[in-house]
Amino acid sequence: MKKILIILAVLFVLVLGLVIFQAIFKNNPPFQKTPTVIIGNQKFKLYVVKEPKDQQIGLSKYENIPQDYGMLFIFDKADYHSFWMKKMKFPIDIIYIRNDQIVTILKNISPPKTEFESIPIYKPTVPADRVLEINAGLAEKYNFKEKDSVRYENLGN
Repeated sequence: MKKILIILAVLFVLVLGLVIFQAIFKNNPPFQKTPTVIIGNQKFKLYVVKEPKDQQIGLSKYENIPQDYGMLFIFDKADYHSFWMKKMKFPIDIIYIRNDQIVTILKNISPPKTEFESIPIYKPTVPADRVLEINAGLAEKYNFKEKDSVRYENLGN
């Protein structure tokens, strides 16, 4: 009887450990390399969003992001994908990308000051299939320009 209780206790601890491991690493596996984007000599770690529901939320769920991070929106096809600053808590630069090249840069886009302020819609000047959002001022600081080449590392599928 004592042996059975010990075996059950060990199994319980193993299952509990597995559940905790999965909960911790569900969205950020420990052996998966961080996706990055490289523009010129600047490298940004990425939050990648592909699903429409995640794209709608975007960066609005964050109070801020580190200076070396950005959010990459990946779309199935190039289009005039529009963005707004609803529920955003910090200003950003919006960089539209097509065929691994910057096509439009919108700099220093600020969130609305109050919930009653009208919210502008931001679109690229030409269709884009990816959009990178970074902290406001970084596109200017690093002198990003239209036609700059964009490279990715560890994006996966």
